[in-house]
Amino acid sequence: MEFGVGSVLEGKVTGITKFGAFVSLPEGKSGLVHISEIAYTYVNDVKDYLQEGQEVKVKVINVDDSGRINLSIKKAQDPPPRPAGSGASRPGSGGRDSRPVGFTGPKKPAEPQTFEDRLKQFMASSDSKLSELKMNEKRGSRRGNRK
Repeated sequence: MEFGVGSVLEGKVTGITKFGAFVSLPEGKSGLVHISEIAYTYVNDVKDYLQEGQEVKVKVINVDDSGRINLSIKKAQDPPPRPAGSGASRPGSGGRDSRPVGFTGPKKPAEPQTFEDRLKQFMASSDSKLSELKMNEKRGSRRGNRK
């Protein structure tokens, strides 16, 4: 039996480590399921999901030049359904709002609508910057004139 990438096989968990689980495959071969390939949710401890001797369905995701077989449990099963209402506003999904779901940080202030409002905002910002520059010049000239 050839263990090509994409093959879905039955195996038995033979060992558990902090970084994943070793699975025995047919024909005396074995492979590693990395901790990131165990479940579609965050896995903090492999032992919360797997036990030695447990039968698992795995998918071959890579066979390197040394013959090591990398496996995935989560890719051997269908992904869980998405919660309702989480499609359009997810990052990178092309939705209107590219902020992460649940983000409630500060929003941009509303832009002034009329020309007069924009001019007032510009003048206030300009005056603030000018007064800050003048204060910095006064401080700098005091420091340079010490005798």
